[in-house]
This record gives sequence, structure tokens and C-alpha cells, in this order.
Amino acid sequence: MTVRVVIAEDAALFRAGLTRLIEDHGHRVCAAVGDAGTLLAAVAGHRPDVVVADIRMPPTHTDEGLRAALEIRRRYPGTGVLMLSQYIETRYTARLLEGNAAGAGYLLKERVADVAEFLDALQRIAAGGTALDPEVVGRLLRAGRRADGLAALTARERHVLTLMAEGRSNAGIAEALVVTGGTVEKHVASIFDKLGLPPGESGNRRVLAVLRYLGS
Repeated sequence: MTVRVVIAEDAALFRAGLTRLIEDHGHRVCAAVGDAGTLLAAVAGHRPDVVVADIRMPPTHTDEGLRAALEIRRRYPGTGVLMLSQYIETRYTARLLEGNAAGAGYLLKERVADVAEFLDALQRIAAGGTALDPEVVGRLLRAGRRADGLAALTARERHVLTLMAEGRSNAGIAEALVVTGGTVEKHVASIFDKLGLPPGESGNRRVLAVLRYLGS
């Protein structure tokens, strides 16, 4: 699938690198801009499948990119948003996923160096899935380990939960752990039972429920 992308990144060299990487792998960059205001205009004009944006952008370099992304999700719910950050900022994860995890992602910028992983995240978000950086998920897991439900999980169940929270499907988890799909389904059922989180029909609701539990 060819993904139509708008990039928002104030560092010109990184912006050019992202553009080249995405286009070299068969996708289309409709616009590449350097600030949040221009991003909103570009999305209105091009209606891309996915926006790839830095969280911290001019003029204050705090959360301009995130606020623009939240506005895009409000105005254009069919447009996916992949946020990039130089640092782990879990509070931004909660704001991005609040209410709906579909078509949303959060990766550290260093993850772009793993081209296959970055492109997989891009395509997953374009298809309405979720992509969360493993380090962000790991920090959420560590922060929540004192909770009674999480403490009851086995080491393997915690590993499966980490992969679930990253946005991987059961098939993706099975491939990563080199086990059968049936084994993964049993682990997932056990996790939701121990956490008191009934599995929904949507994988995105599943991720959101897990993250909300870990952040409580």
C-alpha cells in the first residue's frame, strides 16, 4: 500500500532524511514543513493518510507538534498521526491516545534508524493500527508494576503485554516470540483476566485499555 504522508520537523536535515527514506520505499511525501501552523495548512490541503511530526516544534519547542496532532485527529479522524520525540515523555503518550488509540503512534527519533521498524509503524498507523515505542511501553510497565494485577503476571505474560502495548497483533506477537497463535491467545486471555480488562473486538481498544491500566 502506498501511504501519503505529511512531515512536520523543524530540523531541516532530519526532515530531508525522513522524506528520502519514505519516498525511497514507495510512499509519497505530500509536504514537508518546519512548524505546527504550516502543518495544519498542509494537512487541510493534502489530506494525507499519515502525519509524521515532531512533538517539540517552534516557537517554544515544547508541545506545539503534539497540539497540532491532537487538532488533526479532531478535524480529520481518518488521518493517522505518528509522533516523534528525542526523549521519552509518557505524559504525551496518554494525551495522544486519549479516547481512541486507532491510527496513532509514538516513537523515539532513534527508532527511525531501524528502517524496517519505522516503515512497519507507518503502514500500521495508515491502516488504523497503533505503534508505540518499546522504551515508552517499558517505562509504563515499570511504573505500573506495583499494581496488584500486574504483579500477578508471569514473566512471559509481561513480555506479551509489552508487545501488545506496542500495537502488535496476536500474529505479530507469535512471530516475535516464535510460538503458535494459540499460545499467544491463551496468554492474552490470562492477561486480561488478571488485569480485569475484558478483551474488546478492536486491538486498538485493547492497547488503550492496557495503557490506561498501567497509568492508573
